[in-house]
Amino acid sequence: MSKIDFTKELRQLYAPPTGDFAVVDVPPLHYLMLDGAGNPNTAPAYTAAVETLYAIAYRAKFISKGELGRDYVVPPLEGLWWAEDMRSFTSARDKRSWSWTMMILLPEWITPAIYARACEDVARKRAPANLPALRMEAYCEGLAAQIMHIGPYDDEGPTLARLHGEWLPQHGYAENGKHHEIYLSDPRRAAPSKMRTVLRQPIRAR
Repeated sequence: MSKIDFTKELRQLYAPPTGDFAVVDVPPLHYLMLDGAGNPNTAPAYTAAVETLYAIAYRAKFISKGELGRDYVVPPLEGLWWAEDMRSFTSARDKRSWSWTMMILLPEWITPAIYARACEDVARKRAPANLPALRMEAYCEGLAAQIMHIGPYDDEGPTLARLHGEWLPQHGYAENGKHHEIYLSDPRRAAPSKMRTVLRQPIRAR
């Protein structure tokens, strides 16, 4: 049985250049999603959200493999981020003020019925308190600018400042949605200097 890796199947979404911003048209995709707020390094809700997302994502994968004969690599963790003052991302890095939606991509053949079964199976074994807040939802970003960030998360500020303060106005674009990050490296295993993160911003013509 072959195993699909969506980071390779959708390479245009997961492998932007490192030196400059690239424009991509992101199609509608389905995700597992959980919302929260606060510093991701210290907020218990963030850790709980990630654990629940992975529990359901892997259960859905095993149902798909066992019953549909369709195997795949569970895609990387992603996050939508926003705050009342977006300067908290580019300069102050005040993580206490951040709100987020953490999410994991689902293949198109994971139906609501499979999702419901995965939730029921996980609930029987561990019953995460945040499971009722989990949802499977289509998300459509459309036109977006993105770049590959290499290094620690806290070094993203200058790149984001350049995107919003220089690149977007110079190219005739404006923001059109929430800041999006895709975490291609496992921070528990990768050296901070080598971590790869896709930084994406939905855009529209001014």
